[in-house]
Amino acid sequence: MTVQQKSQAQLIYLVLASLFIASLVTSNLIFQKFFYWEPFNLFRFEVSVGILPYPITFLITDILSEIYGKKKANRVVVAGIFASFFSMLIILVADYAPAIDSSPIDNKIFTKVFGLSPLAVLASMLAYLAAQFIDIRIFHFWKRLTKGKHLWLRNNFSTFLSQFIDTFTVLFLLSSFKILPWSIFGSLLLSGFLFKVIIAALDTPVLYAVVYWFRKKFGLKMGEEITEF
Repeated sequence: MTVQQKSQAQLIYLVLASLFIASLVTSNLIFQKFFYWEPFNLFRFEVSVGILPYPITFLITDILSEIYGKKKANRVVVAGIFASFFSMLIILVADYAPAIDSSPIDNKIFTKVFGLSPLAVLASMLAYLAAQFIDIRIFHFWKRLTKGKHLWLRNNFSTFLSQFIDTFTVLFLLSSFKILPWSIFGSLLLSGFLFKVIIAALDTPVLYAVVYWFRKKFGLKMGEEITEF
C-alpha cells in the first residue's frame, strides 16, 4: 500500500469507529421507548427503539473484521464500552443538577427520560460485551474455515448467534433485577431476536457492497486484511 492509501484506510477506520460508537451510545439513550411493527399483519414485533441503531454496530464490526482484522475490530468494541459508560456518567451528573424554574425541561421529565437505572445500564453493557466479542470470534472462525470465501455465511452465522445471546442476556438480567416483569420475557425475546435476524439478513447486500468497494480501492485479495497502520 502507498502512504496515501494507508492514510485513507486509517481515516475510514476512524469514521467507522465513530459511527459504531454513535450508534451504541444512541441505542442506550433511547431504549426506554417501545414500539410495535406488524409487517403484512403476519407478526407483531414489540421492541425498544434502542434496537433500531443497534444492528448497525454488528454490521460495522463485521466490516472491520473482514477488512481490518480481529484485533482492530476488538479495539472498537472496547472503545464503545468506554464511550457508553462516559455518556452515562454525564447523564447522571446532569440528572443531579437542579433545573431552574424557567427551564423547558424540568427535573421530573428529565429523570423520566434520561434517568437510566444503573442495573439497566449494567445489563445492557454485559449483553453488549458478550455479543460483540462472540460475533467477532465466530466471524473469524468461519473466515478461517472457508478460507475467506462465503462472506454471507460468516456474516449471518456470527450475527444470528450473537444477537440471540445479546437479546437473551439483557432481557434475562433486566427481568432478574425486576426492571422488567418475567411475564413479558418470552414475547420480548422472540420479537427482539426475530427483528434483529431480519435486519441482519437485509444488511448482507450492504456488507457485500462495502467489502467489494474496499477490495477494489485498496487492491485486496479475497480474505486479505489491511494491517499496515
